[in-house]
Amino acid sequence: MSQPPPATIELKLETLAHLFDPYDPFPIPSRDLAKSAEEFIVGWAREAARTSALKIVVHAPAAEATEAAQRELADAIRRHFTYRAERTRGDLHELFRVGYVSLGIGLGVLAACVVGGRLIETAVSYAWSRFLSEGLIILGWVANWRPLEIFLYDWWPLAERRALYLRLAAAPVEVRAA
Repeated sequence: MSQPPPATIELKLETLAHLFDPYDPFPIPSRDLAKSAEEFIVGWAREAARTSALKIVVHAPAAEATEAAQRELADAIRRHFTYRAERTRGDLHELFRVGYVSLGIGLGVLAACVVGGRLIETAVSYAWSRFLSEGLIILGWVANWRPLEIFLYDWWPLAERRALYLRLAAAPVEVRAA
Protein backbone atom coordinates (compact mmCIF):
# COMPACT_ATOMS: atom_id res chain seq x y z
CA MET A 1 0.00 0.00 0.00
CA SER A 2 1.49 3.33 -1.02
CA GLN A 3 1.97 6.22 1.34
CA PRO A 4 -0.42 9.14 0.73
CA PRO A 5 1.24 12.39 -0.37
CA PRO A 6 2.12 14.77 2.45
CA ALA A 7 -0.20 17.63 3.30
CA THR A 8 1.48 20.74 1.93
CA ILE A 9 1.50 24.04 3.76
CA GLU A 10 2.35 26.85 1.37
CA LEU A 11 3.50 30.34 2.27
CA LYS A 12 4.13 33.14 -0.19
CA LEU A 13 6.52 35.76 1.15
CA GLU A 14 7.86 39.03 -0.19
CA THR A 15 11.06 38.25 1.68
CA LEU A 16 12.15 35.36 3.91
CA ALA A 17 12.67 37.83 6.75
CA HIS A 18 8.86 38.18 7.03
CA LEU A 19 8.75 34.65 8.37
CA PHE A 20 10.72 35.62 11.46
CA ASP A 21 10.03 37.75 14.51
CA PRO A 22 11.42 41.22 13.74
CA TYR A 23 11.98 41.94 17.46
CA ASP A 24 14.16 38.88 18.01
CA PRO A 25 17.76 40.22 18.13
CA PHE A 26 19.40 37.02 16.87
CA PRO A 27 20.33 36.41 13.23
CA ILE A 28 17.61 34.88 11.06
CA PRO A 29 18.51 31.17 11.31
CA SER A 30 18.19 31.20 15.10
CA ARG A 31 15.28 33.64 15.34
CA ASP A 32 11.81 32.62 16.42
CA LEU A 33 9.14 32.50 13.78
CA ALA A 34 6.82 35.50 13.69
CA LYS A 35 3.63 34.86 15.64
CA SER A 36 1.49 35.34 12.52
CA ALA A 37 3.66 32.89 10.54
CA GLU A 38 3.49 30.30 13.30
CA GLU A 39 -0.29 30.68 13.60
CA PHE A 40 -0.66 30.31 9.83
CA ILE A 41 1.50 27.18 9.69
CA VAL A 42 -0.12 25.59 12.75
CA GLY A 43 -3.60 26.45 11.49
CA TRP A 44 -2.99 24.71 8.18
CA ALA A 45 -1.33 21.76 9.89
CA ARG A 46 -4.37 21.30 12.15
CA GLU A 47 -6.54 21.01 9.04
CA ALA A 48 -4.46 18.11 7.73
CA ALA A 49 -5.24 14.56 8.78
CA ARG A 50 -3.38 13.58 11.94
CA THR A 51 -1.81 10.61 10.21
CA SER A 52 -0.57 12.47 7.15
CA ALA A 53 2.96 13.73 6.85
CA LEU A 54 3.45 17.47 6.48
CA LYS A 55 5.52 19.46 4.01
CA ILE A 56 6.19 23.20 4.12
CA VAL A 57 6.70 25.05 0.85
CA VAL A 58 7.85 28.66 1.00
CA HIS A 59 7.54 30.80 -2.12
CA ALA A 60 10.20 33.52 -1.92
CA PRO A 61 11.82 35.97 -4.31
CA ALA A 62 14.18 34.27 -6.73
CA ALA A 63 17.20 36.03 -5.20
CA GLU A 64 16.43 34.43 -1.81
CA ALA A 65 15.42 30.97 -3.05
CA THR A 66 18.88 29.44 -2.71
CA GLU A 67 20.06 26.08 -1.44
CA ALA A 68 21.63 27.77 1.60
CA ALA A 69 18.39 29.63 2.36
CA GLN A 70 16.48 26.36 2.17
CA ARG A 71 18.86 24.68 4.64
CA GLU A 72 18.75 27.65 7.03
CA LEU A 73 14.98 27.92 6.79
CA ALA A 74 14.49 24.18 7.33
CA ASP A 75 16.78 24.33 10.35
CA ALA A 76 15.02 27.40 11.76
CA ILE A 77 11.56 25.85 11.38
CA ARG A 78 12.72 22.54 12.85
CA ARG A 79 14.37 24.30 15.77
CA HIS A 80 11.33 26.53 16.39
CA PHE A 81 8.77 23.72 16.45
CA THR A 82 11.06 21.40 18.43
CA TYR A 83 11.34 24.17 21.02
CA ARG A 84 7.55 24.66 21.03
CA ALA A 85 7.09 20.88 21.50
CA GLU A 86 9.50 20.92 24.44
CA ARG A 87 7.68 23.89 26.00
CA THR A 88 4.37 22.09 25.57
CA ARG A 89 5.88 18.95 27.14
CA GLY A 90 6.89 21.12 30.10
CA ASP A 91 3.35 22.50 30.30
CA LEU A 92 2.03 18.94 30.30
CA HIS A 93 4.38 17.94 33.12
CA GLU A 94 3.35 21.02 35.07
CA LEU A 95 -0.33 20.18 34.55
CA PHE A 96 0.22 16.64 35.84
CA ARG A 97 2.18 17.97 38.82
CA VAL A 98 -0.72 20.26 39.69
CA GLY A 99 -3.08 17.31 39.14
CA TYR A 100 -1.16 15.10 41.58
CA VAL A 101 -1.06 17.82 44.24
CA SER A 102 -4.75 18.56 43.68
CA LEU A 103 -5.57 14.86 43.88
CA GLY A 104 -3.72 14.54 47.18
CA ILE A 105 -5.60 17.52 48.60
CA GLY A 106 -8.91 16.30 47.16
CA LEU A 107 -8.52 12.81 48.62
CA GLY A 108 -7.57 14.30 51.98
CA VAL A 109 -10.65 16.51 51.92
CA LEU A 110 -12.82 13.54 50.89
CA ALA A 111 -11.44 11.40 53.72
CA ALA A 112 -12.01 14.22 56.24
CA CYS A 113 -15.56 14.71 54.93
CA VAL A 114 -16.39 10.99 55.21
CA VAL A 115 -15.02 10.84 58.76
CA GLY A 116 -16.75 14.13 59.63
CA GLY A 117 -20.03 12.82 58.21
CA ARG A 118 -19.81 9.68 60.35
CA LEU A 119 -19.08 11.75 63.45
CA ILE A 120 -22.02 14.03 62.73
CA GLU A 121 -24.35 11.03 62.27
CA THR A 122 -23.53 9.85 65.78
CA ALA A 123 -23.61 13.28 67.43
CA VAL A 124 -26.63 15.06 65.91
CA SER A 125 -30.32 14.18 65.57
CA TYR A 126 -31.23 12.06 62.56
CA ALA A 127 -32.82 14.76 60.38
CA TRP A 128 -29.90 17.13 60.65
CA SER A 129 -27.23 14.45 60.68
CA ARG A 130 -28.37 13.06 57.34
CA PHE A 131 -28.43 16.56 55.81
CA LEU A 132 -24.98 17.49 57.13
CA SER A 133 -23.26 14.15 56.40
CA GLU A 134 -24.59 14.06 52.82
CA GLY A 135 -23.46 17.66 52.36
CA LEU A 136 -19.97 16.75 53.54
CA ILE A 137 -19.80 13.77 51.18
CA ILE A 138 -20.77 16.04 48.27
CA LEU A 139 -18.14 18.58 49.37
CA GLY A 140 -15.52 15.81 49.43
CA TRP A 141 -16.32 14.75 45.88
CA VAL A 142 -16.42 18.34 44.65
CA ALA A 143 -12.90 18.76 46.07
CA ASN A 144 -11.82 16.04 43.61
CA TRP A 145 -13.44 17.71 40.61
CA ARG A 146 -10.33 19.55 39.43
CA PRO A 147 -7.89 16.62 39.63
CA LEU A 148 -10.37 14.40 37.80
CA GLU A 149 -10.81 17.10 35.17
CA ILE A 150 -7.03 17.31 34.72
CA PHE A 151 -6.48 13.55 34.44
CA LEU A 152 -9.53 12.88 32.27
CA TYR A 153 -9.71 15.88 29.93
CA ASP A 154 -7.22 18.74 30.30
CA TRP A 155 -4.09 16.92 29.19
CA TRP A 156 -5.41 15.80 25.77
CA PRO A 157 -5.18 19.18 24.02
CA LEU A 158 -1.60 19.66 25.23
CA ALA A 159 -0.57 16.19 24.07
CA GLU A 160 -2.17 16.79 20.66
CA ARG A 161 -0.50 20.19 20.32
CA ARG A 162 2.87 18.66 21.19
CA ALA A 163 2.39 15.93 18.60
CA LEU A 164 1.48 18.58 16.01
CA TYR A 165 4.60 20.60 16.82
CA LEU A 166 6.73 17.47 16.48
CA ARG A 167 5.14 16.73 13.09
CA LEU A 168 5.90 20.30 12.00
CA ALA A 169 9.49 20.00 13.26
CA ALA A 170 9.92 16.86 11.14
CA ALA A 171 8.31 18.39 8.05
CA PRO A 172 10.61 18.89 5.08
CA VAL A 173 10.91 22.52 3.98
CA GLU A 174 11.21 23.57 0.38
CA VAL A 175 11.96 27.09 -0.83
CA ARG A 176 10.70 27.87 -4.33
CA ALA A 177 11.30 30.97 -6.40
CA ALA A 178 8.12 33.00 -6.65
